Amino acid sequence: MKMNIEIDCSPEEARALLGLPDVTEANEAYVQNITKLMKGAGGIEQLQELGKQIAPMGQMGLQLFQQLIETGAKAAFSGVSPKDKK
Repeated sequence: MKMNIEIDCSPEEARALLGLPDVTEANEAYVQNITKLMKGAGGIEQLQELGKQIAPMGQMGLQLFQQLIETGAKAAFSGVSPKDKK
């Protein structure tokens, strides 16, 4: 037997249901700080440098994330999981 349950709720209601903390204030502060930093950047080079500082592990972290997404996409479209290839 298969059952599907659909819950229609807002993100705030979902957080409360799962017992997760409300991070709205922290998110707003983060966005404000990033916006201030970006407004202070005078050119493309400064924005690129800012992006490297903000991203976890800098450019290497972004490359690892890209590699993860590409591997997942290849596995999804080929119908073969990376585990099966071994």
